[in-house]
Amino acid sequence: MAPEKATKPKGSKSPPKTVADFTILPLTLPSLSGLPGQCKNAKHYIYVKPHAPSIPTATNERSLFIANIPIDATESSLRALFADQLGGSMVERVEFDSPIPAQPMHKRWKTDQPSQDKGDKRGKKRKRKEEALVAEGVVEDEDSALPSIWPGELHRSGSGAIVTFVDKRSARGAMKEIHKAAKELKLISWKSNNAALGVERYKSHTTLTYPPASTLQSSLNAYLTQFTALESMRNKLRKTSRSVPDADGFVTVSRGGRAGPARVEDAERKKEELEARKKKNAVKDDFYRFQNREKRKEVEMGLRRRFEEDRKRVERMREGRGRVRPET
Repeated sequence: MAPEKATKPKGSKSPPKTVADFTILPLTLPSLSGLPGQCKNAKHYIYVKPHAPSIPTATNERSLFIANIPIDATESSLRALFADQLGGSMVERVEFDSPIPAQPMHKRWKTDQPSQDKGDKRGKKRKRKEEALVAEGVVEDEDSALPSIWPGELHRSGSGAIVTFVDKRSARGAMKEIHKAAKELKLISWKSNNAALGVERYKSHTTLTYPPASTLQSSLNAYLTQFTALESMRNKLRKTSRSVPDADGFVTVSRGGRAGPARVEDAERKKEELEARKKKNAVKDDFYRFQNREKRKEVEMGLRRRFEEDRKRVERMREGRGRVRPET
């Protein structure tokens, strides 16, 4: 069913259809309970243009940039907007600005251990990163995190989004339908999937702030289970670092003292290998031409100096041989 055209009252000035490179598309917001009558059928204007960032990417030609999105916009609501009311274009993904409140960044908790064959093939850098991740702190996921105290996510006023379509044809078709809707003043209704807005949102926030004890208990149990497993992994890593020298031949001194004697032979061998490597990579004395010339001069001066010393010693021997020593 085609959307109806908006009736323009006499004497009213129609809003602009474009500003700069953006096309202005009016959306009719749904009415909320608790609001006065004049707030019904309120208009919200979004600004759409082809996405053209300063650093081009592979998805530029099949994406649109939308500014001033509704505060309750979600990926599913934007998908429904283009699929139902703007030509049926297929959306691949939607990227928003940071919501309010921001989503918690959970670290990945990996319970399965890699096999021995895979561990031998991994490089030293990757091993070092995984060890640092283990020793970093408690890993949280959705099970061990505290329950959310807000019913849904909202965006800041004036936030933007990048809508990426499945192909270039869908992006061009969506932009064409936006131009047509803005020109003909079609009624585009905004359908939000987030029902917790207005007073109901804060009522839900008050209820979620005090969750039941069973929900908190399950979250705490998951947190403590991960903490115990991670603490054992950190202790194992500390014990290994106390006795095994690193690439430079140093042994890590960690909290709690040494668990056993350090491997002195391995440390000395690492030190010798490091010195041999430095000596091998050092600049040699006969690398440049002037070094060879200076070296030959030094050898020649040494020969001359020894020749003069030998000549003087022979002269002293001859003088001593010709003298008559009286008997005493």
